Order: sequence, then structure tokens, then C-alpha cells
Amino acid sequence: MNEARKTFWDGVRAEIPLLIGVFPFGMIYGALALNAGLSPLASQMMSSIIFAGSAQFVTAQLVHDAAPALIIILTIAVVNLRHMLYSASLAPYLKNLSMKWKVLLSYLLTDEAYAPSILKYEETGILPFSHWFLLGAGFSLWLTWQVSTALGIFLGAAIPESWPLAFALPLTFIAMVVPALKNRPMIAAAVSAGMVAVLTYSIPFKLGLILAALTGIVVGTIMEGRKSPRGTL
Repeated sequence: MNEARKTFWDGVRAEIPLLIGVFPFGMIYGALALNAGLSPLASQMMSSIIFAGSAQFVTAQLVHDAAPALIIILTIAVVNLRHMLYSASLAPYLKNLSMKWKVLLSYLLTDEAYAPSILKYEETGILPFSHWFLLGAGFSLWLTWQVSTALGIFLGAAIPESWPLAFALPLTFIAMVVPALKNRPMIAAAVSAGMVAVLTYSIPFKLGLILAALTGIVVGTIMEGRKSPRGTL
């Protein structure tokens, strides 16, 4: 169990740099949810149950606009489709775990938890307690998200609009992506996906994100098939 505990804290430490950007993002959500008309309890429960920042932001905006429940559910589903890609990527490393572990880790699987975890798996492969790394990363993110949401709800409109908190999220994603760019296929996938995401930003229901992800996958796959045997830059 000592090894499991050590691996858990390794996951927590790997997550800490990303939490710096997550915390202000959670505060913004808490304040936005209140402004959208959600109660403090409903705002906090969304962070506890849905636990998906982008989906929560979209939901708050749709609630503010009095969108039908079906539209809200479908939009959340589209925005969170990228988690299917994360799950497929991690599945080979988690396939031997019990159902209880799979359910728990699937709940904790987010962008920020996936990034350090997949890098760890690619480095070490499957070890007896390697899933505790994902648990540590995911739990530390979950706890930070709950606390930052609560703080945003508590402060509400007291958060000055002049604070550049929104810029923290792009910085967080940059910090997640850059360490993974180790060869040409990865760089090509990231650049092509980024370009498509910018060009399709105005497409309704955040479908541009899905198109960007698919573009990155296709470009990366093609480049992977053409790279040299050594696979280096």
C-alpha cells in the first residue's frame, strides 16, 4: 500500500502546475452561474455532479437564455464528446481494473487529469499501482474545482471584471499540450487541430471542437504512418 500511496501523491504533484489555471476558472464559473439565475446549491452541485468546466459554462449560459432542457442536454453531450477520445486512449492501460475502479476513474477523467496521466502511462507502461496516479491527479483537480466554485459563488459579483482570470484557462491547456509534443506527428496534430478550432469557432453547439479533434487525429495518424523508423524530429 505504500507504493500505492506514493503513486497517488506523484499524481497530485504532477497536477499542481495545472491547478494554478483551474482555480480562477472555477471562480469565474461560480460567479457566472449565480448571474445566470442558478441557486448557490445548484451551482455547486453542477461542479460536483457534472464536473466538466466547459460544459458547466455552456449550461449556465443556456439556462440564462432559457433554453429548453433537451437543448441543454444535447449541447453538454456534444461539448463532452472529447472525453470519449480520452477514454479510448487510456482504455488499454485500465482494462484490467475492476468495475469500481473504472467507474471512479471515469468520473475523475478530465482534460487536466488526462494530460499528466497519459504521459505517465506512456513512460512507465502498466504497473501494479499505476492507476493510483490518475486517482491522485483526478482527485486533486476535483477538490480544487469544488473549492474554487464555492469561492466564486461566495464572492459572486465582488470579483472585479478587470481581473484577467479568463486568460488562465488557455494557459492551462498550453501547459498540458506542450510536454506531449515530442515528434512531428504530434506537432502536426496539435497545429492542425488548433487552426481548425479557430476557423470553426463560430459554429453552433461547439461542434468546431469536435471537428478540430477529428482533424488532429487524422493528420496525426497520416503523419505517424509516414514518419521515419526512428520517429524523431
